[in-house]
Amino acid sequence: QVQLVESGGGLVQAGGSLRLSCAASGGTFSSYAMGWFRQAPGKEREFVGTISRSSIMRYYADSVKGRFTISRDNAKNTVYLQMNSLKSEDTAAYYCAAAVSATAQRMSGDQSSVSYWGKGTLVTVSS
Repeated sequence: QVQLVESGGGLVQAGGSLRLSCAASGGTFSSYAMGWFRQAPGKEREFVGTISRSSIMRYYADSVKGRFTISRDNAKNTVYLQMNSLKSEDTAAYYCAAAVSATAQRMSGDQSSVSYWGKGTLVTVSS
């Protein structure tokens, strides 16, 4: 069973930066497409960014494009989300996700393609 554990969340002022990490265990990390999703209070969970197995392809939600960067280190079984120029509307619980067979592109538009979810880490941006 694959386990995904997020870290790096916290409280930050608007305009600041945070880097989230997601450590995977129990599976073959390099064979999974990986992604980040978020859920704000009272809203549905939404796509943030996904990355292909080889890191060649990356997809981002329009709301974070140019501010967030997803990356992965297959040697460390870890995926990252660098978040810059944070806004109050970025406040949410951020979830790491892994897809066994789906592509990163499919993950970006179809959350049912996700095989495993982390428990989330909370990001709060104060204005």
